[in-house]
Amino acid sequence: MFNRTYETMTSKERVKRTFNFNNNNFEKPDRVPINYFANPTIHAKFAKALGVDDGNYEKVLDIIGVDFRGIGAGYKGPLLFKQIDGVNVDPVYGFYTRLIYNESGYYHDFCNFPLKDADDEIIANFPVPDPDDFDYSNIDNMLDYYKDKAVFIGGAGNADIINSTGRVMGMEEALVRLYNQDEATLIYLDRRLNMEMGVLERIMQKAKGSVDFLWLGEDLGTQIAPMISLDLYRKVFRPRHQKFIDFAKSYNLPVMIHTCGSSSWAYNDFIEMGINAVDTLQPEAVNMNPKYLKENFGGKLCFHGCISTAGVLTEGNANDVENNVKETIGIFKDLKCYMLSPTHMIQDNTPVENVIAMYEAAHKCGRY
Repeated sequence: MFNRTYETMTSKERVKRTFNFNNNNFEKPDRVPINYFANPTIHAKFAKALGVDDGNYEKVLDIIGVDFRGIGAGYKGPLLFKQIDGVNVDPVYGFYTRLIYNESGYYHDFCNFPLKDADDEIIANFPVPDPDDFDYSNIDNMLDYYKDKAVFIGGAGNADIINSTGRVMGMEEALVRLYNQDEATLIYLDRRLNMEMGVLERIMQKAKGSVDFLWLGEDLGTQIAPMISLDLYRKVFRPRHQKFIDFAKSYNLPVMIHTCGSSSWAYNDFIEMGINAVDTLQPEAVNMNPKYLKENFGGKLCFHGCISTAGVLTEGNANDVENNVKETIGIFKDLKCYMLSPTHMIQDNTPVENVIAMYEAAHKCGRY
């Protein structure tokens, strides 16, 4: 039996209040909002431990009290990219992955980069879908099904520049071309971002006020330092991200941005841009631990993440996890702006008892 706290609010109310933490009319939520992401192998084990033998994702989310649900539109357009035997091609972005097994499970490794060493014409004209080639027919049904949940559009990779470009030309070449503000790369990039914006616009036209926030993503840091300079961020990245933020604000939506690694160096810019929350928050990365974030950005941003999938969840035991959750919530609790989440997908080598301990501790320690 999973131990869950008594709740007095819907997920939608809880998350809305958390995003509203610095408003003069703020009313505190009943508990810290909760989120969940897991790789397939550990998810199946976790689901079975919860009594969900078929691994049904929605059942697991309901049992552990996950407050967030994403909606989107699936691609239904023509095949734009070459099919290659033995690897998968993403139908929207054109990147290739192959399945790699390990002792704990498996993962999808990027390969066959179609724009690696390509000429400018090929890069600038790399296929990008039309926003009308997505299926928006189920948006109403999803919003009705999730009417009590905190519904977001976008996601951790939406409006992403570095990773989405690196996946089709290799990370080194992508970073060099972005640093040099290569014209062909920027043309392709803007075509891709315009497609993503077009999809979001069509979803919002269908949503009729039922969406609660926009989620963006951009990995900006390694574990020890920024991946790019602040100057490059301001020249190339910021104006493009700003378009998505302005779009969200036109619908009065808060914005959360996912940034891996040591990325707090960009948070003051995020605040200026109108971003409301930051996601992932790998505590082992430089200037990313909860105390540092609270001291430097408390009262200015919401925080989503902080429970390390590369640290305590995989390396500790259930007691370690419970103590870590308790400590993390305790640091942020007086700000009433924390949303508990793993820093990434929970990894396949994570003990199931640690995952259970994480979410039981969230309920045990997260009441306001």
